[in-house]
Amino acid sequence: MNNLHVKTGDTVVILSGKDKGKQGKVLEVSPKEKKVIVEGLNIATKHVKPRAMGQKGGIVKCEAPLYASKVMVVCPKCGKPTRTGHKIEADGTKSRVCKNADCGKTY
Repeated sequence: MNNLHVKTGDTVVILSGKDKGKQGKVLEVSPKEKKVIVEGLNIATKHVKPRAMGQKGGIVKCEAPLYASKVMVVCPKCGKPTRTGHKIEADGTKSRVCKNADCGKTY
């Protein structure tokens, strides 16, 4: 089972590494590799070779994937980094719950 606590579109804060403490939006999630790509963070330089006639090559900066364990979801209600819990609603849908003591809201 390859479930992650992070979904595409979530706002996350990075817990460790060169971008520690910075926030960004999740662009892509790879559950099989347990990695996420965060918009504008964990920038890596990549040497690109021109593939077609007239296309330019060079050094390109792009977002590199990082392990999902290094990021924490930011609650959209209270704006704080939080662990997420799950709650099954009366109609049978599953929603995420903020685990902060003063918040506890579903999203």
